[in-house]
Amino acid sequence: MARQENDLASDQRWQLVARIVASATFQRSARLRELLLYLTEQSLLGHSGELTEQKIGHAVFGKPPDYSPLEDSCVRVHARQLRLRLHEYFDTTGRSETLVVEIPKGSYVPVFRGAPAPTASVEASSHKESPNGLSTFQIVPWVICVLLTVTCLLLAYRSHKSSNSAAGSAAAGLPWPLSQVFDAHHPTEIVVADANYGMLRILAQKQGSLDDYLKPDFPRSFIPPGFVGKETPFTEYISDSLLTSYADVVVLTSLLDLAGPYRYHTFVRSARNLKLRDLNDGNFILLGSPSSNPWVLLFENRLNFHESEGQVGESRKAFLNVHPLHGEQKYYQGLRWTGADGEDYADIALLPYESNEGSILILQGLQQEGTEAAGRFLADPDGRRKLSQALGLAGEPKDRIWFEALIRTKAIAGAPSSESIVAVRRIH
Repeated sequence: MARQENDLASDQRWQLVARIVASATFQRSARLRELLLYLTEQSLLGHSGELTEQKIGHAVFGKPPDYSPLEDSCVRVHARQLRLRLHEYFDTTGRSETLVVEIPKGSYVPVFRGAPAPTASVEASSHKESPNGLSTFQIVPWVICVLLTVTCLLLAYRSHKSSNSAAGSAAAGLPWPLSQVFDAHHPTEIVVADANYGMLRILAQKQGSLDDYLKPDFPRSFIPPGFVGKETPFTEYISDSLLTSYADVVVLTSLLDLAGPYRYHTFVRSARNLKLRDLNDGNFILLGSPSSNPWVLLFENRLNFHESEGQVGESRKAFLNVHPLHGEQKYYQGLRWTGADGEDYADIALLPYESNEGSILILQGLQQEGTEAAGRFLADPDGRRKLSQALGLAGEPKDRIWFEALIRTKAIAGAPSSESIVAVRRIH
């Protein structure tokens, strides 16, 4: 083992990967660092044939050895993000590297190749070297030029990266506030609701929490002990399958259309497959309220409107207005159930994610009609204009703006219509 470690340490390919994972490009994502190091180590040690999706999921992401990659796409999602980060590294910090590493699509085996040949002017200059080498006075001007070039590139990169993503996205035609969750520097993950979680809550007559959701024995811990017999196939199905709502599919499709060129930086996953440390990097869009997407609870302490529910499956849900302003209600009650006629409500919130440079967009309806209405509202130019006006904004914001807006919709036979703003909050 010690000999293998020494062989790795002296291998220029391993040294390259060590520089990559230590760079600023990879500092915000421990998971991508772990993935690249694992793939490289296994490949250099001659175990390329063992780099299957299932084995990677077990070794890097802590999945059970027999988990199904068909139902859990975490390895594929992170591999796509890794390819983007490697491209970014070699376009910026790693431009002077003489060796390049890539993860080809359809494979998890790293491929190393020589960097493109230097330009003709650089090659010509190298021919001027005498047998005894260049003198100090000959070397210094070239060193200064190289240092100035690298410095300019780094400054340009940092300036571009630190500029607000709204301005960068506006150039690509993205409307605000979508311009704050789709950008060229971060992947965006859309996390759809877990419909089975809502059904299990009703079966168990249990409020549920993010802690419950993350326990190893979930979801079977939510199945009542006496629920046996002919219902067993049903309980097994909702325990093991991944389902979401029609509303989430509609909103997801709309968001991907709005993402424009950044749709290729956008990934979709079920709330069931998300892990806490997956949130270390990028932008996230959470669809659904805590009763179907408990990840929303992670940010609830920063929101003014909280989903409120009495007896699970029996009481109407409502939004609690934690700090009502003049003329506002304390509670906004939604539909009795999905498919009923009447009014439903949705909360749209855009928050900074404190542990990285990304943004969190939450679209949560009391029922599916509310979640769909939130997506409709953001997709509608008139809805976005009304939101900007309600927040006191004039035109496209130059700075990043954080907010929360309560939306009301009229629902008929399961379809939302006539969205309007009930209340807004600026988040500082």
